[in-house]
Amino acid sequence: MIFFAAAVALATWAGRGAIAADLTDVGFIDQSDLANLPVFVTANRQLATYKTQMDAQFNAQMKHVRTDAERQQVTMQFQQQFNDKQREIVGPLFQRAQLAIAAVSSTRNLSIVVDKRIVIFGGQDITKDVEAVFTSAQAIQPPAATPPPSEIGYVDQSVLDGIPKVQTANSTMQQFEATQRQVYSARIAQARTPAEKQQILTEYNKVISDKQDQLLKPLVEQTRSSTSDVARKKNLILVVDKADVIYGGTDITPDVQNALTK
Repeated sequence: MIFFAAAVALATWAGRGAIAADLTDVGFIDQSDLANLPVFVTANRQLATYKTQMDAQFNAQMKHVRTDAERQQVTMQFQQQFNDKQREIVGPLFQRAQLAIAAVSSTRNLSIVVDKRIVIFGGQDITKDVEAVFTSAQAIQPPAATPPPSEIGYVDQSVLDGIPKVQTANSTMQQFEATQRQVYSARIAQARTPAEKQQILTEYNKVISDKQDQLLKPLVEQTRSSTSDVARKKNLILVVDKADVIYGGTDITPDVQNALTK
């Protein structure tokens, strides 16, 4: 989503007194470190080489398309080919990494594993343990049990993006911004001095900001309120974006979605 992305970040509920005491079952992984393992580096190089070859074929084929429909068809065809190759090369590695994370999490009795980049303090760094399991020669067996219930929840931003009133607000905002960009670009082109151009640009930014407040701020506040209410009812100490969750956690997306669509 383009404009509404801040909603989930703003909709985080945290019981501050409980976090320090309850973070023993929270793990985190440095995904950039994991991506630097030789097998991932090799896989990414193979994928990059394949993409370079595909780009040449794509550009050659696009020279012969005549309509937008043909252009879209060719684009979708090549995108599907790339996605298939990506699954072929990276898919098995990703699956093994997920099994390694699950195995280490089970051993440490973790209820959730998140990306290191959102952790400032606390939690258990399981990066090296996961890498050790991942790079071992042995097959990795799935843990016998699912993760224990977590007091950290998450919401799926992409699902909230699909709520009709959010889509409508974003579409309206995009159209408004496109119109205003044309208007103010013409004014800037006619400006005679850098000071005049800067003044017009400042005015444009304010117009856009005011419109965002009018269209999107109520949705942001409603999302924050709904997420906080759900978190309290489920006794969660923290809610994060699903994109930051690697393993485990409590999915409250359906509850927040239901609250927003009432």
